[in-house]
Amino acid sequence: MATVTREPVRTGRGAELVLLVFAVALVLFAYVQVGLALEGSVPVNIIRNAAIFTSLAVIVHLLVRWQAPYADPVILPVAVALTGIGLVMIHRLDLTYEVLGRPSGNAPRQLMWMLLGMALATAVLFFLKDHRILRRYTYLFLIASIVLLLLPLVPGLGRTINGSRIWIGIGESLSFQPGELAKITLAIFFAGYLVDARDNLALAGKKILGLQLPRFRDMAPIMLAWAAAVGVLVIQRDLGTSLLYFGFFVAMLYVATERTSWIVIGIGLFGVAAFVAAQVFPHFSARVDVWLHALEPEIYNRNPGGSGQVVQGLFGMASGGLMGTGWGEGYPHLVPYANSDFIYSSLGEELGLTGILAILSLYLVLTQRGIRTGIGVRDGFGKLLSAGLAFVIAFQCFVVIGGITRLIPLTGLTLPFMAQGGSSLVSNWIIVGILLRISNEAREPAPITASIPVVEAPSFIQINADRNATEVVDLR
Repeated sequence: MATVTREPVRTGRGAELVLLVFAVALVLFAYVQVGLALEGSVPVNIIRNAAIFTSLAVIVHLLVRWQAPYADPVILPVAVALTGIGLVMIHRLDLTYEVLGRPSGNAPRQLMWMLLGMALATAVLFFLKDHRILRRYTYLFLIASIVLLLLPLVPGLGRTINGSRIWIGIGESLSFQPGELAKITLAIFFAGYLVDARDNLALAGKKILGLQLPRFRDMAPIMLAWAAAVGVLVIQRDLGTSLLYFGFFVAMLYVATERTSWIVIGIGLFGVAAFVAAQVFPHFSARVDVWLHALEPEIYNRNPGGSGQVVQGLFGMASGGLMGTGWGEGYPHLVPYANSDFIYSSLGEELGLTGILAILSLYLVLTQRGIRTGIGVRDGFGKLLSAGLAFVIAFQCFVVIGGITRLIPLTGLTLPFMAQGGSSLVSNWIIVGILLRISNEAREPAPITASIPVVEAPSFIQINADRNATEVVDLR
């Protein structure tokens, strides 16, 4: 009888607490800097607001320590830091908007959405004890995704804002974007479907020009996803959401099959759809004009659909230079939607290239931890789901920042965690909850028994090599 002992595995909760202290301190330092720059003194409500923000972070940390003790210790501090920096920038713009007589009061609403998002993230940890349970409801999540995508089209419920019909009204003053929740339900459906179908998608088909092409009947999933993305683009006039849905489905296809041909096919399909849309739909062709000819006077002065917002955002980031103007010292309010769609340019102006590179590093770390979680977890569904959710965050950052910097046409997506918007903030915190749950399963030690009986192998085993001879092998 042999006894197996194992060294205790560190949960990482101590490291998480230390990182949370740094994240909260960074946010509070930025909050004080805004007060000193715009009001000439430390904010009078610094104690109350610091207590609220710190309490939220500590409470979530304690709940993670209780419900998911082996969860990744980096995910939560990074999410808190990104959310807090965005909240400070929204507050900084509120102070300027009050002076200018423009609508303000967005920071308190963002704080309430943050509270709701954190509550839902912890609810995921409480009620979702095993992420594999989600796989049982694969097609139910598909139905939920379809319902969420169709809700804005319901008469009397849907709202058209800035030319895109992707919102539903909640009361008289609130609106919600159900497509933000749909990206989570779609990720669960894609993960559940691809786990079952990946063998056919990976192994079947012919090889042409070095690419392993799928069989025609195996093209059905990507064609349906492509049709859904085009439908969102055409009906709801939302390029960003369409690109996001189709992009992360193709990425999950690649993760499931490791076939480069899916990426080539996906890029080709979406390229064709985007080209046709640019020729047929005026609102999309206007965004292409802004992308290609932003500095031309006729495009800049066009109203609506001009490039003034993009150009002002670029000028703002350019004025920030390497180190930025400093919190509260710039003019980000000159850019329309500086606290939502263009919050990245606002941060670039006041924090400079150094600051926005640091923010991008936080997104990179968050994405890396999500992918690392997928590598470590033991089941295929968890691998695909964590990789898909990590890619959603990374790809949404690429689409938003690429549009602001004119790398790609401007879209209506918001920067995860940072931009003003309740639906985006809540959905991204739910993603944090799911990643924490999966990472707990990935890092938790596998249970073993205290003692394992060991059976002695025989000294020699005879193996019949053929009918006429035997080979003697020593296994000791």
